[in-house]
Amino acid sequence: MAANEEHYESAEYQVILSEGKFEVREYPDLMLAATTASQGGAGAEGSFMKLFRYISGGNEANRKIPMTTPVLMSKPTASSSGQMGFVMPKEVAEQGVPNPTVGQVAVRKRPGGQFAVIRFSGVMTSKLIEQFAAELRAWMEGKGLKADDAAEGGSFETAGYDSPFTPGPERRNEILIRLKSNG
Repeated sequence: MAANEEHYESAEYQVILSEGKFEVREYPDLMLAATTASQGGAGAEGSFMKLFRYISGGNEANRKIPMTTPVLMSKPTASSSGQMGFVMPKEVAEQGVPNPTVGQVAVRKRPGGQFAVIRFSGVMTSKLIEQFAAELRAWMEGKGLKADDAAEGGSFETAGYDSPFTPGPERRNEILIRLKSNG
């Protein structure tokens, strides 16, 4: 367990299947504060600070909202720009997420569902992301799991659980691919 995981509320999920660094998880709907970002950019373009200002009181309730894990990022697609999102704590989501007063931040719902996931450590670079996304896709193929190619956010999301000050080998990173529902 990384140091930050003990101090922050994490998005809930249920593990359906677990094989080493691979899992299939069921997530409930999550409420996010989100802004435009470049995947793998780690917020270098200012996205992290926009979201941090929002949870620090930059909202209509002037409410400080506790930091949670993970920070979710999706890469740009033909129809949408990439996004960085902070998961809202369960209590805040249940009470009603305050509207942002910080520019370029929006509150949105991330629909629940099943996701194939791979966990890895290191500093999340584009090269590392693509390497582990390919491993996850190969594992999915071997299991007969199909990606929901029409899912919002494109082909996959990344999830980061630790601060940028956490040494690379101690970081918990994940790639999540939404699975087609059987319905």
